[in-house]
Amino acid sequence: MIMEFLKPHVADKNHGDEDNHEMSRRLMVEEIRAMAREAGGYTPRPISEKVLSIMAKVPRHRFVPQEESSCAYYNHPLPIGHGQTISQPYIVALMTELLVLGKEDSVLEVGTGSGYQAAVLAEMAGKVYSMEIVEPLAARAANLLGELGYANVQVKFGDGNRGWPEHAPFDGIIVTAAADHVPQPLLDQLKPGGRMVIPVGSWPYVQELILITKTRDGMLHQENVLPVSFVPLTGGH
Repeated sequence: MIMEFLKPHVADKNHGDEDNHEMSRRLMVEEIRAMAREAGGYTPRPISEKVLSIMAKVPRHRFVPQEESSCAYYNHPLPIGHGQTISQPYIVALMTELLVLGKEDSVLEVGTGSGYQAAVLAEMAGKVYSMEIVEPLAARAANLLGELGYANVQVKFGDGNRGWPEHAPFDGIIVTAAADHVPQPLLDQLKPGGRMVIPVGSWPYVQELILITKTRDGMLHQENVLPVSFVPLTGGH
């Protein structure tokens, strides 16, 4: 079953109490900046000021369960229910940076989760299409993104391994769960000149974050970025 969630339009993303979290977001951003300078044996990946400013803006505390809100701006993953997590802020920033998105671009996200990564992408891209295989998470994320005014995000309940062909091709594709291989439909739906970021490897072992670039003539180039640990990508049957 495929279900698309419609969101109420809210023009203003800002809420009065969010200013209380501004300092926490700034500290989080400084930690992201520091981590980006520490390669750990891998090529350093600076995070642009554009991405850092977005990380300093998006209210991560709104995307975590209330009991985790005091930890919302710590630089580590947090549980969001249904066996899923919200990714470490540094990884969110890095994956966003690797996509090199512009305001006219469209991006497919596989694994909406709480909706936090979609919100960050929405600040970068023109249109975000996000898919989530866990229906309660898809519904909750769609409602929250609508409440926060992210009108350029569309959330669908369904199997992201198949992509979203109605809106393909995409300038960028981001997969926020670990796949044992790169799904062919996602490669097919990546626009020439586009970029895909996906963790590949078996859960619960460490995976490799991979950047795939499709050239203008359709050739694929793969680059290993760094080791990561994500929950497994489900579906694909």
